[in-house]
Amino acid sequence: MQKFRARISTRMWNLTVRPKLMPRKKTTDTKIFVLDTSVILYDHNAINNFEEHDVAIPITVLEELDNFKKGNDTINFEAREFIRFLDKLSGQYTLQDWIPLNGPTKGKFCVIMDESSSVDARKVFGDNKADHKILNAAIHMRDLYPSRKVIMVTKDVNLRLKAKSLGLTAEDFETGKIKNLDTLYRGISNIEDVSETHLESIYTNGNIEAKKVFKKEKPLANHFYILKNNRKSALATYNPFTESLERVDKRNAYGIKPKNAEQAFAMDAILNPEIRLVTIQGVAGTGKTLIALACALEQRSQFRQIYLARPVIPLSNKDIGYLPGDIKSKLNPYMEPLWDNLKFIQNQWKENDKEHAKLNELVENEKLVVTPLAYIRGRSLSNIMFIVDEAQNLTPLEVKTIITRAGEGTKIIFTGDIYQIDTPYLDAQSNGLSYLIDRIRDQNIYAHITLEKGERSELANLANELL
Repeated sequence: MQKFRARISTRMWNLTVRPKLMPRKKTTDTKIFVLDTSVILYDHNAINNFEEHDVAIPITVLEELDNFKKGNDTINFEAREFIRFLDKLSGQYTLQDWIPLNGPTKGKFCVIMDESSSVDARKVFGDNKADHKILNAAIHMRDLYPSRKVIMVTKDVNLRLKAKSLGLTAEDFETGKIKNLDTLYRGISNIEDVSETHLESIYTNGNIEAKKVFKKEKPLANHFYILKNNRKSALATYNPFTESLERVDKRNAYGIKPKNAEQAFAMDAILNPEIRLVTIQGVAGTGKTLIALACALEQRSQFRQIYLARPVIPLSNKDIGYLPGDIKSKLNPYMEPLWDNLKFIQNQWKENDKEHAKLNELVENEKLVVTPLAYIRGRSLSNIMFIVDEAQNLTPLEVKTIITRAGEGTKIIFTGDIYQIDTPYLDAQSNGLSYLIDRIRDQNIYAHITLEKGERSELANLANELL
């Protein structure tokens, strides 16, 4: 959490002249949650998610938020929104008062001004950094309210461990977190013992009434099926508009052909004009980005532009500001995997083929734009094919922001591996891609596919399985 621990502003309030937060009467069955900076930067509305319990924020957190209020990244937006919310909430109160949160069943809120405590984290860990001041503030609340349970809430795993080592109860911020990844929607099902007549109808007519196959339950919208019996099998998807199972063919998209049923399903979803939002989840080498890009190119005439974007996540927390060169040369390494997929598609054709030249023309005329996700801000998303790669590195709010900015005629595809998280405060259960898959299934304009079979190489498959 080093980048969240900016140096303390010179405008920091003089704590020595501030009175200590006085205990207030409260039933002992309600808790006090002390929030870290990482929670606010993850969700500026976090303090409203603790029901009847009270919420406290150390003054050091406010100082850190002050350092994050300028900028165009999501964390800067979160910092600004929380500061505005706090200003509105405080009203006639001082922030040292217990301020009622909005709603009759909500608890109260305060800022912890006194960070002196019975156990000094700064001395224990030998450092005066902000993390340890926040720990001291939480311990101070525990000292001040011995009859109530005080819980430290932070997205920082290391800070949780430090809190626990000092005897503090510490938890992750659970709102928006998927409870059980084993039940996360996959988008694909196998159905055994399908009658010969039904399979023949799908082959011959291209579809069959879903109620003939599913006698009791209605399928989820745009769910994909592998229908089997002892002799035959068929690929199908449920069309919620016609309430029928429709045959899925293995289609070619700009020279790319599906190598398995899962890829055929993914391509069918992206090429379906009635589906406006697609998520593709899978490990490295399953073809997520390649399929999305190939299908976008196949439909290029239907959209004003194709955006292929990804969040910039520096490896080893190395800020791009310290890399040599201008902004373009700094960002190019992060975009290189996207260019690799484009080159792979281009190499399906010979240099004198029109399809090969067409890709260069699309890039030169900015019909196809490969860009960091942050550079999309402020651009119109009307009639756009928008592919967001590495979506597992986005927060739920970032995913929501992208989708809510979609204009008329826009189609959005999120691809990623929920187990390959590159940001320190997200995991497989709390990232934006998992959240989206869990929340938006069974919508008529949405489809999801989980790719499990690697197609990159035998070596890559071996690494995914054994390493």
